Amino acid sequence: MNQFSSFSSSSSLRRPRLRGVHRAVLFAAACALLASGCGGDSGTEAADRAPHKDGGQQQPRRGAAPAAGLPGMPPLLDPNDLYAADRPNQLSPVVKDFPSRVYVPNTESNTVSVIDPKTYKVIETIPVGNQPQHVVPSWDMKTLWVNNDRGHTLTAIDPATGKKGRTVDVHDPYNLYFTPDGKYAVVMASMDRELVFRDAQTMKRKKTEPVSCKGVNHADFSPDGRYFIVSCEFSGELLKVDTAKMKVIGQQKLPFEGAMPQDVKISSDGRTWYIADMMADGVWVLDGDKFTEPWLMPTGKGAHGLYVSRDSKSMYISNRGEGSISVLDLPSRKLVKKWELPEGGSPDMGGVSADGNVLWLSGRYDSEVYAIDTRDGHQIAKIPVGAGPHGLAVYPQPGRYSLGHTGIFR
Repeated sequence: MNQFSSFSSSSSLRRPRLRGVHRAVLFAAACALLASGCGGDSGTEAADRAPHKDGGQQQPRRGAAPAAGLPGMPPLLDPNDLYAADRPNQLSPVVKDFPSRVYVPNTESNTVSVIDPKTYKVIETIPVGNQPQHVVPSWDMKTLWVNNDRGHTLTAIDPATGKKGRTVDVHDPYNLYFTPDGKYAVVMASMDRELVFRDAQTMKRKKTEPVSCKGVNHADFSPDGRYFIVSCEFSGELLKVDTAKMKVIGQQKLPFEGAMPQDVKISSDGRTWYIADMMADGVWVLDGDKFTEPWLMPTGKGAHGLYVSRDSKSMYISNRGEGSISVLDLPSRKLVKKWELPEGGSPDMGGVSADGNVLWLSGRYDSEVYAIDTRDGHQIAKIPVGAGPHGLAVYPQPGRYSLGHTGIFR
């Protein structure tokens, strides 16, 4: 969720209506799920037959040659699995000696709470700038950047020591990403309506790409790194951006009245994009290459954050408006589980532990953080933190480099 308090609670807003054709699609999809249950096909066969928004079948892509990557981008370990470098405890030499911590930006307290995941206790509170939104690992994974949105600064944290470092002036840094070649930081300047490309090391502005949509906030990159998809929260739109040209090359309005897209995440096979929508109560399923109209998969009230499991087979979807987490089986594109927080809550943004056994999520409206066992979905701990906890980072995590946000590693 962004910085405008008038939008901060989905329960206070009138629920939008789906257009007629999408109501029919949702009804058909729900009937199909009831008929098939949680079992059925799995693996590549099921993925090849997963339905499109128009009810058709996805055409197999077996044997397709991978596209050449963005120049300077490290090649994928496995072209069929974008997250192959993210296996349990597969820590890069850069981060293997860093202490395991959970860094929680508290937007209303202007602090970062530091949690020891072994004791589930806050061990330090770091004062930062005004309205910290996300804690973002740098591309080289050596620095954690706190995005002080209304303070118009980035605060560096040294993950080797957990201590605060330098402060850099950056206007409207609601969120932060890095191009796959490690060359540029991409600032999601939400209120400024800009994508600002900056030097990944110095944070000096290199190019500004104005956008016509409102509330740019989350993104993810294609397998070859040549484009990325951006969600626009306050106008219910998606952007497609050419990475090398640093230019918007596509824009579309989501087919849902009052849509508010949030987190963006590409599937492990690199074919399908998922965009959480807190007002549509589900995730949009998009073909990023074609950038055609997506279809909606209902998950739960206030769908918000998206996180991939360490085996690349599942996606965890936080439903902030109802205090639950939906589990999506990625090969079959089926929702297979829903975990309810025992006392409700507002699960928002977070990440998965290095061993893959714990999903950490901020409780945005409850001044708390949840630790959830990914093996059975039970809540391990609920930890009090500052006011308005948002985009927490679990660190270190497996992977070779970071694409930003609270930790997208490849």
